[in-house]
Amino acid sequence: MSTEPRSDTASPQARFGAELRRLREAAGLSQAAVAARLGCTQTQVSRLEQALRTPQPEQAEILDQLFGLSDRSYFAGLYKRIVSHPGGPQWFMGWLDDIEPRATVLRSWDPLLIPGLLQTEAYARHLLTKEPRVTPEEVEERLRARLQRRSILDKSDPPLLLVLIDQGVLHRRIGTAEVMQEQLRYLLELAQRPNVTVQVVDPECVTGLLGAFMIAELPNGEPHTIHADSSAEGLVSASPELVSAVWTRYESIRAWAYPEHISHNMIKEVMAQWN
Repeated sequence: MSTEPRSDTASPQARFGAELRRLREAAGLSQAAVAARLGCTQTQVSRLEQALRTPQPEQAEILDQLFGLSDRSYFAGLYKRIVSHPGGPQWFMGWLDDIEPRATVLRSWDPLLIPGLLQTEAYARHLLTKEPRVTPEEVEERLRARLQRRSILDKSDPPLLLVLIDQGVLHRRIGTAEVMQEQLRYLLELAQRPNVTVQVVDPECVTGLLGAFMIAELPNGEPHTIHADSSAEGLVSASPELVSAVWTRYESIRAWAYPEHISHNMIKEVMAQWN
């Protein structure tokens, strides 16, 4: 059986998965054997082959080495095409495609903005239009991607979403006063759902000033995964050391959070001021 990659019109992610399966079977390797080489689980290899999981860059390089394709950087090239999606930065695509949609619990902290998962269209649009050198087409692509994220909250079995936001976020004007009123009203509506908790954090909490992050709990015993923002390039990781560090920071921030009913009243009071 030929080990030459096939050329077709499938999406880069579908082609990545199909070629991984074809070359693995041609080499007589099990999913478990490939998983051992990639440093992941057999389930994750299966999801890669089904195009249900976004590969990591180092995994693409390992596969090129494993199947003798390093000179062509075949899987590495497919990876670059996968993450060139205009709906968000490259580092974030794995979180959007594979982590967030499958999470059973999502814990979120943001010291500056309403988290992207909870933003209204008008709030998100204003933020995206202020990105340096962004084109109108890119704004629309990114806006669609951001709003699509909210669909996980409307699933029949949505994740438990625990949101912590700095009190200053409520007062930070994004767009017009009407945009802020609509955004805070939407935040309160979401907070009424049984799977959503929104708490405001006292502004004297300095523990969270290093930046926003999320923690995802995944099903079937998969390791917890975090994503953390930065002004240059963010991070998505399941490293036990990094996850533990973010968990510790989250608990420290949560200790400064007001109870739900007080938080909701604070949001209502600020919403009334945006007129």
